[in-house]
Amino acid sequence: MPLIGFMSGRSPEDSEHLVAAFRRGLAKGDFVEGQTVAIEFRWARGDYSLLPALAAELVSRQVAVLVGVGGESSALAARKATSTIPIVFGTGGDPVRAGIVKSFNRPGGNATGFTLLTDEIEAKRLGLLHDLVPGAALVGVLLNPHFPAAARQLDDLQGAARTIGQSLFVSKASDDSELSAAFATLPQQRVGALLVAADPFFDTRRDRIVAFAAENRLPTFYQFREYVVAGGLISYGPSIIDAHRQAGDYVARILKGTKPADLPVLQPTVFEMVVNLKTAAALGLTVPPLILGAATEVIE
Repeated sequence: MPLIGFMSGRSPEDSEHLVAAFRRGLAKGDFVEGQTVAIEFRWARGDYSLLPALAAELVSRQVAVLVGVGGESSALAARKATSTIPIVFGTGGDPVRAGIVKSFNRPGGNATGFTLLTDEIEAKRLGLLHDLVPGAALVGVLLNPHFPAAARQLDDLQGAARTIGQSLFVSKASDDSELSAAFATLPQQRVGALLVAADPFFDTRRDRIVAFAAENRLPTFYQFREYVVAGGLISYGPSIIDAHRQAGDYVARILKGTKPADLPVLQPTVFEMVVNLKTAAALGLTVPPLILGAATEVIE
C-alpha cells in the first residue's frame, strides 16, 4: 500500500473540509485511504519554522508522494527536503518566482501542484473594500511579516492605496501574542475597516479574527469563503476546496505512473466573491448594488 505524506502550514481543525476534498480527488483515481493507500499527516498550525523538520520526517518515512500545501512555506520546505520523491504542492503565490518550478506548463524536476494566486490579488481586495466602505478614512491591514509573500503584499497594498487615495495602518502579527496585540491596537487607531492579508496563519485563527471584527463592528475583508460562512462580512478569492480536490487527483495520477514534470501547475480560473448580508446588517452597513451584483454567493 503506497504511503502519502501530507504536510500543511495550516491546522487540522480548520482543514477538515480541505482534507475531505483531497480524499475525493484520490478516490476519483481509485485510491481510498485505508484500503488502497495510506496517508500520514503533519501540521505546522501556522508556525512556518516547523515545516522543514516536518518535511524531513515525512521523507524519512519514504513516502511515495509528498504533499506540501497551506502556503508557499510548505511548498518550499517540501522542495528542499527531496529532489527525488514526487511532490504535489499548493501555494498562494507564483511558484516560478519562488523557485519551486521552472514554468507553469513544464514544471520540470519532481514537483507540480496548484497555485491559488491569493497573494497576488491584495490590491483587488483593497479596491473592493474601498468601494464597500468608502467613508473609511483609515483602513487597517493585518499582515504576517513571516509569510514569504509579505513584502510583496505590502508593496501591492501601498501602491493600490496611493492610487485610490486610501490611508492604511498596517498591523503585523505572526503568532498568538502578536495577534492579541494587533487586536488591541487596531481599535485605538480608529480604523474604519480591515483587510486581512492572505496567509495560512490567519486561516488557522479564523474564528478569533471573525469574532474580533464582530465585537468591534469592523467591516473586514478576507481571502476565502470560509471566513464569510463563519460570520465574516466579505471575501474574494478562488475555491480552496476545489484546489485540494485537484491536488488529490494529481497524487492519484502520479501513483499510477505519471511524472510530476508532465503535469502543469494548476491555476484558478474562477474567483468567487461571497457576501454575508446578516453580518452587514449587524454592522449597520448597506452593501452597494455594484458589489451585490458581482457577488457569486450571498449569505442571508
